[in-house]
Amino acid sequence: MPHLDVNPDWAWAPYEPSSERPYDLRLAAHLHRRAGFGATLEQLRASVEVGPAESVSRLLEATEDHQQALEAEQLRAAAVAGNSIQMAAGAWLHRMLHSPAQAREKLTLFWHGHFASGDEKVQDVQLMQRQNDLLRTHALGDFGELAREISRDPAMLIYLDSATNRKSHPNENYARELMELFCLGEGNYTETDVLELARCFTGWGVKRRQYKFNPYQHDDGEKQLLGQRGAFSGEQAVNIVLDQPHVEQFIAGKLVRYLVMDEPAADARLLAPLAKTFRDANLHVAPLVERILRSNLFFSEHAVARKIRSPIELVVGMLRPFSAAANVVELAKQARDVGQGLYFPPNVKGWDGGRTWINTSTLLGRANLARDISLKAQFSDGGLDDWAKQHDISSVDQAAEMIDVLLLATPATESLRERFASLADNLGDKSLRSLLHGIASTPQCQLG
Repeated sequence: MPHLDVNPDWAWAPYEPSSERPYDLRLAAHLHRRAGFGATLEQLRASVEVGPAESVSRLLEATEDHQQALEAEQLRAAAVAGNSIQMAAGAWLHRMLHSPAQAREKLTLFWHGHFASGDEKVQDVQLMQRQNDLLRTHALGDFGELAREISRDPAMLIYLDSATNRKSHPNENYARELMELFCLGEGNYTETDVLELARCFTGWGVKRRQYKFNPYQHDDGEKQLLGQRGAFSGEQAVNIVLDQPHVEQFIAGKLVRYLVMDEPAADARLLAPLAKTFRDANLHVAPLVERILRSNLFFSEHAVARKIRSPIELVVGMLRPFSAAANVVELAKQARDVGQGLYFPPNVKGWDGGRTWINTSTLLGRANLARDISLKAQFSDGGLDDWAKQHDISSVDQAAEMIDVLLLATPATESLRERFASLADNLGDKSLRSLLHGIASTPQCQLG
């Protein structure tokens, strides 16, 4: 894959709005789509008023609304009572849709794909939701603490065959993935490191849905791991992995791909300033994410409209800008049908993302998703006509322009605007839903 050839000092310097590159509604929408799942016109106007730096700070500092959190917890409790992973997925989708803590939810989704575990193997709704809570708690916090906690997480231990890890037969699965997929990346460890790290984790397991350490099954002999020698415990071994200099670049690179652009890849030279920020912050995630979201690169042509929306981003991103409501359990199921099932990543590598979201099969499914949302969702406690009235929209052209800003990463072309004008002849609910469906069905709406 080719690499992006830009000056790192320019790339990660804070973006300063100018007459040539103003911070307008469209760039505010770009920020809120990437750092969250979209924003209403009121939220975008408020963002423009305070500017990009304050907007990023507010996104990172936002906390959950009490009523929204209560509703999500009620859905989660119902999911456990009914042993329904689909209800659990719907509860999480509800959180993405309604939580003011948008950056936390967006990063929770990132970590779900990074520390991937799936219910097809775990088969325990309660454990999957507990892991989800763990990811949310540490989403913007201490990556080291998250890595230590996920290493003892029952869902993860079950998923990677470490529910019983005995010293006579050390299981290498988690040891390998901790280094290759979670912390260091390929090529930054040896097969001997895998075996020695697996020995450190012997005695770890799960009993009655809880992490359980069995000292009689722990190999307490000397190990040689990543250049260090000692009778390391599992906890000590995780810290040795976290101390490796590859961690900061590996995580920074994954976050750049998640938040900034699918391709081209960011090389070591471009990532070096971010890696330093991450390590200097003792591997706390928020300072790294803040630098990415405030940067020149993030607000440049290298980033805007340079990501393909995941199914979850598409679903929530069509609803949230309109304060809309829908059947979240059904929407979570439809998102799974087109390639992104919450609690069902395809494997331990998570979702590849980018161009893999789009193929002949998923394109039809994504079009059907757009249609169903346009026709069935409840907008602003009613229809789209109510939404238009609330925003003093007085013409079809104005409605098309506002929906364009809310949903499309780049402005519609003249020919597209003419097509949009033909989709609605009045500001009634049915007419505006047809307009929304038309805009959401464009190739441009697949980009976020």
